Amino acid sequence: MKGFLKNILWPTDFSSEALEALRYAEFFARTFSAKITALHVAPDFMPAMYQHSLVIQKELMRRTKQMKNQARDQIQSLGRKKGITFRKIVVTEESAAKKIVETAGKEKVELIVMGKKGQSALEKLLIGSVANHVLRHSPAPVLVTKKSRRTLAVKKILVPTDFTEEEEVERDYAWNLAKGLGASLTLLYVLELFGHEFRLVDEMFKAVDEKFKQRLARKRRGVKVSGDMIKAISAAQGIAEYAQKRRFDLIVMATCVGRLGRFFLGSTTEKVISSTDLPVFAIPPKFCS
Repeated sequence: MKGFLKNILWPTDFSSEALEALRYAEFFARTFSAKITALHVAPDFMPAMYQHSLVIQKELMRRTKQMKNQARDQIQSLGRKKGITFRKIVVTEESAAKKIVETAGKEKVELIVMGKKGQSALEKLLIGSVANHVLRHSPAPVLVTKKSRRTLAVKKILVPTDFTEEEEVERDYAWNLAKGLGASLTLLYVLELFGHEFRLVDEMFKAVDEKFKQRLARKRRGVKVSGDMIKAISAAQGIAEYAQKRRFDLIVMATCVGRLGRFFLGSTTEKVISSTDLPVFAIPPKFCS
Protein backbone atom coordinates (compact mmCIF):
# COMPACT_ATOMS: atom_id res chain seq x y z
CA MET A 1 0.00 0.00 0.00
CA LYS A 2 2.90 2.33 -0.69
CA GLY A 3 1.57 5.73 -1.69
CA PHE A 4 -1.64 5.60 0.37
CA LEU A 5 0.05 7.90 2.87
CA LYS A 6 3.02 10.05 1.90
CA ASN A 7 3.20 12.81 4.48
CA ILE A 8 2.05 12.55 8.11
CA LEU A 9 1.78 15.56 10.40
CA TRP A 10 2.73 15.08 14.04
CA PRO A 11 1.85 18.08 16.25
CA THR A 12 3.67 17.98 19.58
CA ASP A 13 3.68 19.80 22.88
CA PHE A 14 6.18 17.24 24.24
CA SER A 15 3.59 15.71 26.56
CA SER A 16 3.24 11.97 27.17
CA GLU A 17 0.21 11.97 24.85
CA ALA A 18 2.24 13.59 22.08
CA LEU A 19 4.97 10.97 22.48
CA GLU A 20 2.35 8.23 22.23
CA ALA A 21 1.07 9.88 19.06
CA LEU A 22 4.62 9.80 17.68
CA ARG A 23 4.70 6.03 18.16
CA TYR A 24 1.65 5.74 15.92
CA ALA A 25 2.96 8.31 13.43
CA GLU A 26 6.19 6.33 13.14
CA PHE A 27 4.27 3.04 12.85
CA PHE A 28 2.02 4.34 10.05
CA ALA A 29 4.96 6.02 8.30
CA ARG A 30 6.93 2.78 8.34
CA THR A 31 3.95 0.71 7.16
CA PHE A 32 2.99 3.00 4.28
CA SER A 33 6.48 4.33 3.41
CA ALA A 34 5.52 7.85 4.44
CA LYS A 35 7.46 10.78 5.92
CA ILE A 36 6.69 12.64 9.14
CA THR A 37 6.42 16.41 9.42
CA ALA A 38 6.82 17.58 13.03
CA LEU A 39 5.01 20.68 14.30
CA HIS A 40 5.34 22.60 17.55
CA VAL A 41 3.32 25.72 18.31
CA ALA A 42 4.91 27.98 20.91
CA PRO A 43 2.83 30.19 23.24
CA ASP A 44 1.57 33.35 21.58
CA PHE A 45 2.70 36.47 23.48
CA MET A 46 1.46 38.95 20.87
CA PRO A 47 -1.64 40.08 22.82
CA ALA A 48 0.54 40.80 25.85
CA MET A 49 3.03 42.79 23.78
CA TYR A 50 0.44 45.42 22.93
CA GLN A 51 -0.25 46.06 26.61
CA HIS A 52 3.28 46.61 27.86
CA SER A 53 6.31 48.82 27.37
CA LEU A 54 8.85 48.43 24.58
CA VAL A 55 11.29 46.84 27.04
CA ILE A 56 8.82 44.14 28.02
CA GLN A 57 7.87 43.59 24.38
CA LYS A 58 11.50 42.95 23.51
CA GLU A 59 11.84 40.54 26.41
CA LEU A 60 8.75 38.61 25.31
CA MET A 61 10.09 38.44 21.76
CA ARG A 62 13.43 37.17 23.09
CA ARG A 63 11.69 34.50 25.17
CA THR A 64 9.54 33.42 22.22
CA LYS A 65 12.59 33.03 19.99
CA GLN A 66 14.37 31.10 22.72
CA MET A 67 11.43 28.71 23.23
CA LYS A 68 11.14 28.11 19.49
CA ASN A 69 14.84 27.29 19.22
CA GLN A 70 14.61 24.96 22.21
CA ALA A 71 11.58 23.23 20.71
CA ARG A 72 13.37 22.67 17.39
CA ASP A 73 16.42 21.27 19.23
CA GLN A 74 14.17 19.00 21.31
CA ILE A 75 12.43 17.60 18.21
CA GLN A 76 15.75 17.00 16.47
CA SER A 77 17.11 15.27 19.59
CA LEU A 78 13.98 13.13 19.83
CA GLY A 79 14.34 12.17 16.18
CA ARG A 80 17.96 11.08 16.67
CA LYS A 81 17.02 9.10 19.77
CA LYS A 82 14.23 7.22 17.99
CA GLY A 83 15.98 6.96 14.63
CA ILE A 84 13.42 9.15 12.87
CA THR A 85 14.41 11.47 10.05
CA PHE A 86 11.68 14.10 9.97
CA ARG A 87 10.68 15.32 6.53
CA LYS A 88 10.40 18.81 7.99
CA ILE A 89 10.28 20.49 11.40
CA VAL A 90 7.89 23.41 11.69
CA VAL A 91 8.08 25.61 14.79
CA THR A 92 5.69 28.51 14.91
CA GLU A 93 3.43 30.44 17.29
CA GLU A 94 -0.18 31.60 17.66
CA SER A 95 -3.20 29.30 18.19
CA ALA A 96 -2.19 25.62 18.28
CA ALA A 97 -5.48 24.42 16.76
CA LYS A 98 -5.35 26.98 13.96
CA LYS A 99 -1.71 26.28 13.14
CA ILE A 100 -2.22 22.51 13.03
CA VAL A 101 -5.00 22.87 10.46
CA GLU A 102 -3.09 25.52 8.54
CA THR A 103 0.13 23.48 8.45
CA ALA A 104 -1.73 20.33 7.40
CA GLY A 105 -3.07 22.19 4.38
CA LYS A 106 0.17 23.94 3.52
CA GLU A 107 2.27 20.77 3.76
CA LYS A 108 -0.39 18.70 1.95
CA VAL A 109 -0.43 15.93 4.54
CA GLU A 110 -2.64 12.86 4.22
CA LEU A 111 -2.92 12.23 7.96
CA ILE A 112 -2.59 14.10 11.25
CA VAL A 113 -1.61 12.01 14.27
CA MET A 114 -2.21 13.69 17.61
CA GLY A 115 -3.20 12.99 21.20
CA LYS A 116 -6.50 13.86 22.84
CA LYS A 117 -5.90 16.37 25.57
CA GLY A 118 -8.46 18.34 27.59
CA GLN A 119 -7.67 21.94 28.38
CA SER A 120 -10.11 22.20 31.28
CA ALA A 121 -12.09 19.99 33.65
CA LEU A 122 -15.12 20.06 31.36
CA GLU A 123 -13.13 19.33 28.21
CA LYS A 124 -11.40 16.37 29.87
CA LEU A 125 -14.83 14.77 30.12
CA LEU A 126 -15.30 15.25 26.40
CA ILE A 127 -12.37 16.06 24.13
CA GLY A 128 -9.66 18.71 24.21
CA SER A 129 -10.43 21.99 22.48
CA VAL A 130 -7.39 21.69 20.19
CA ALA A 131 -8.32 18.18 19.04
CA ASN A 132 -11.94 19.27 18.75
CA HIS A 133 -11.08 22.16 16.41
CA VAL A 134 -8.73 20.03 14.32
CA LEU A 135 -11.37 17.30 13.89
CA ARG A 136 -13.90 19.83 12.69
CA HIS A 137 -11.65 21.75 10.29
CA SER A 138 -8.85 19.41 9.24
CA PRO A 139 -8.09 19.03 5.52
CA ALA A 140 -6.94 15.45 6.22
CA PRO A 141 -8.05 12.49 8.35
CA VAL A 142 -7.03 12.68 12.01
CA LEU A 143 -5.76 9.76 14.06
CA VAL A 144 -6.48 10.57 17.70
CA THR A 145 -4.40 8.48 20.09
CA LYS A 146 -4.19 8.13 23.85
CA LYS A 147 -1.44 7.34 26.33
CA SER A 148 -1.53 3.62 26.95
CA ARG A 149 0.63 0.61 27.63
CA ARG A 150 -0.78 -1.32 24.70
CA THR A 151 1.63 -3.04 22.36
CA LEU A 152 1.45 -1.11 19.14
CA ALA A 153 -0.18 -3.38 16.57
CA VAL A 154 -3.20 -2.96 14.31
CA LYS A 155 -4.69 -6.32 13.38
CA LYS A 156 -8.38 -5.71 14.07
CA ILE A 157 -10.19 -2.62 12.78
CA LEU A 158 -13.74 -1.71 13.80
CA VAL A 159 -15.90 0.31 11.39
CA PRO A 160 -19.25 1.55 12.80
CA THR A 161 -21.87 1.76 10.08
CA ASP A 162 -25.39 2.99 9.47
CA PHE A 163 -25.41 1.96 5.79
CA THR A 164 -25.47 5.44 4.25
CA GLU A 165 -23.96 6.27 0.86
CA GLU A 166 -21.61 8.76 2.50
CA GLU A 167 -19.88 5.86 4.19
CA GLU A 168 -18.17 4.84 0.95
CA VAL A 169 -15.34 7.22 1.88
CA GLU A 170 -15.10 5.69 5.34
CA ARG A 171 -15.08 2.14 3.98
CA ASP A 172 -12.42 3.00 1.37
CA TYR A 173 -10.11 4.40 4.05
CA ALA A 174 -10.77 1.42 6.31
CA TRP A 175 -10.03 -1.02 3.49
CA ASN A 176 -6.77 0.74 2.54
CA LEU A 177 -5.68 0.73 6.17
CA ALA A 178 -6.57 -2.93 6.59
CA LYS A 179 -4.82 -3.87 3.36
CA GLY A 180 -1.62 -2.07 4.31
CA LEU A 181 -1.62 -3.21 7.92
CA GLY A 182 -2.69 -6.78 7.23
CA ALA A 183 -5.73 -6.29 9.45
CA SER A 184 -9.31 -7.54 9.41
CA LEU A 185 -12.40 -5.32 9.24
CA THR A 186 -15.55 -5.63 11.31
CA LEU A 187 -18.60 -3.57 10.33
CA LEU A 188 -20.70 -2.79 13.38
CA TYR A 189 -24.28 -1.60 13.44
CA VAL A 190 -25.56 -0.30 16.77
CA LEU A 191 -29.30 -0.31 17.24
CA GLU A 192 -30.07 2.42 19.75
CA LEU A 193 -32.88 1.33 22.05
CA PHE A 194 -33.83 4.85 23.05
CA GLY A 195 -36.78 6.04 20.98
CA HIS A 196 -37.78 2.58 19.74
CA GLU A 197 -40.59 0.34 20.96
CA PHE A 198 -39.02 -2.89 22.11
CA ARG A 199 -41.47 -4.98 20.09
CA LEU A 200 -40.02 -3.40 16.94
CA VAL A 201 -36.39 -4.09 17.79
CA ASP A 202 -36.37 -7.68 16.52
CA GLU A 203 -37.90 -6.63 13.20
CA MET A 204 -35.29 -3.88 12.84
CA PHE A 205 -32.56 -6.42 13.57
CA LYS A 206 -33.86 -8.65 10.77
CA ALA A 207 -33.76 -5.73 8.33
CA VAL A 208 -30.21 -4.82 9.35
CA ASP A 209 -29.13 -8.46 9.08
CA GLU A 210 -30.29 -8.49 5.46
CA LYS A 211 -28.29 -5.33 4.75
CA PHE A 212 -25.19 -6.95 6.24
CA LYS A 213 -25.60 -9.97 3.99
CA GLN A 214 -25.79 -7.68 0.96
CA ARG A 215 -22.81 -5.63 2.14
CA LEU A 216 -20.58 -8.60 2.88
CA ALA A 217 -21.46 -10.19 -0.45
CA ARG A 218 -19.76 -7.19 -2.08
CA LYS A 219 -16.72 -7.19 0.20
CA ARG A 220 -13.35 -6.47 -1.34
CA ARG A 221 -10.90 -9.25 -1.97
CA GLY A 222 -7.76 -9.43 0.11
CA VAL A 223 -9.29 -8.19 3.37
CA LYS A 224 -11.24 -10.30 5.81
CA VAL A 225 -14.56 -8.56 6.47
CA SER A 226 -17.22 -9.52 9.00
CA GLY A 227 -20.33 -7.86 10.35
CA ASP A 228 -22.06 -7.66 13.71
CA MET A 229 -25.05 -5.97 15.30
CA ILE A 230 -25.64 -4.99 18.91
CA LYS A 231 -28.26 -3.21 20.96
CA ALA A 232 -27.17 -0.30 23.14
CA ILE A 233 -28.58 2.72 24.93
CA SER A 234 -26.44 4.94 22.69
CA ALA A 235 -24.30 4.37 19.60
CA ALA A 236 -21.18 5.83 21.24
CA GLN A 237 -21.49 3.64 24.31
CA GLY A 238 -22.12 0.57 22.19
CA ILE A 239 -19.14 1.22 19.92
CA ALA A 240 -16.71 1.95 22.76
CA GLU A 241 -17.73 -1.08 24.84
CA TYR A 242 -17.81 -3.44 21.85
CA ALA A 243 -14.33 -2.35 20.72
CA GLN A 244 -12.89 -2.68 24.23
CA LYS A 245 -14.37 -6.08 25.04
CA ARG A 246 -13.36 -7.61 21.71
CA ARG A 247 -9.87 -6.10 21.81
CA PHE A 248 -9.91 -4.09 18.62
CA ASP A 249 -6.79 -2.10 17.77
CA LEU A 250 -8.32 0.80 15.82
CA ILE A 251 -11.71 2.38 15.22
CA VAL A 252 -12.38 4.07 11.86
CA MET A 253 -15.23 6.60 11.88
CA ALA A 254 -16.35 9.27 9.46
CA THR A 255 -17.57 12.55 10.89
CA CYS A 256 -20.36 12.77 8.32
CA VAL A 257 -24.02 13.17 9.15
CA GLY A 258 -25.92 10.19 7.81
CA ARG A 259 -29.63 9.76 7.25
CA LEU A 260 -30.09 8.66 10.83
CA GLY A 261 -28.11 11.64 12.05
CA ARG A 262 -26.16 9.54 14.53
CA PHE A 263 -22.56 9.41 13.31
CA PHE A 264 -21.64 13.06 13.31
CA LEU A 265 -19.00 15.20 14.94
CA GLY A 266 -20.07 16.64 18.26
CA SER A 267 -22.04 13.50 19.01
CA THR A 268 -21.04 9.89 18.37
CA THR A 269 -17.51 10.46 17.04
CA GLU A 270 -16.45 12.82 19.81
CA LYS A 271 -18.04 10.66 22.48
CA VAL A 272 -16.28 7.57 21.22
CA ILE A 273 -12.93 9.39 21.16
CA SER A 274 -13.56 10.63 24.69
CA SER A 275 -14.63 7.31 26.17
CA THR A 276 -12.35 4.75 24.53
CA ASP A 277 -8.70 3.95 25.19
CA LEU A 278 -8.31 2.92 21.56
CA PRO A 279 -6.99 5.13 18.77
CA VAL A 280 -9.68 6.54 16.49
CA PHE A 281 -9.07 7.28 12.81
CA ALA A 282 -11.54 10.12 12.15
CA ILE A 283 -12.39 11.22 8.62
CA PRO A 284 -13.35 14.92 8.62
CA PRO A 285 -16.51 16.46 7.14
CA LYS A 286 -14.84 17.79 3.96
CA PHE A 287 -14.46 14.22 2.66
CA CYS A 288 -18.18 13.60 2.92
CA SER A 289 -19.38 16.33 0.59
